[in-house]
Amino acid sequence: MKDKRTVDMRVMSEWVKPGSRVLDLGCGRGVLLEYLKNKLGVQAVGVDLDPAKASSCVKRGLSVYMGDMMEFMNSFPDKHFDYVICSRTLQELNAPAAVIEEALRVSRHMLVGFVNFGYWRNRLSMAFNGRIIRNEVYPTPWSTSRPSNPLSVHQFEIFCRKHGIVVERQLCLGGNWSSERRTLRNVMSGYALFNLSAGK
Repeated sequence: MKDKRTVDMRVMSEWVKPGSRVLDLGCGRGVLLEYLKNKLGVQAVGVDLDPAKASSCVKRGLSVYMGDMMEFMNSFPDKHFDYVICSRTLQELNAPAAVIEEALRVSRHMLVGFVNFGYWRNRLSMAFNGRIIRNEVYPTPWSTSRPSNPLSVHQFEIFCRKHGIVVERQLCLGGNWSSERRTLRNVMSGYALFNLSAGK
């Protein structure tokens, strides 16, 4: 998993069962959904606000809804989807708690992937440089970046416990987004993936 762009593809393709019904929130150009559809034969649908990205999904042969993800999910009954995916989208949402709650209502599992802002390199950059680190993960300055609410592994774990969300599976990867980190995950992990389900 050396290529950071393919981490979600490779991990989530191991977590998602073939033939499942999958909804991707903030699906972008549909690269992940297309991969899961071709490899696992999932019934795929995506949601995105960007017309250009939605058009790209259509060109890939994917079903996509261009509009508000909450509005879209509200139209489905409980547990309609097997999986709802939120890949590198959570930190950009206006009301992430509400989105997670609704995603767990309409699905049996929610797969979440996000950059860990608690990673030690990010901490050092803020401590010594007074600004967010600039690298392939954060390539643009704040003035041209999309709105973001950075979160850490520790913050997300606390959120899940507080809201009674079950963490079925968790994978924390080092700064190379390849090797797994089992200890000091909040400090040593550059990227984290969670498989969530609603508590009883």
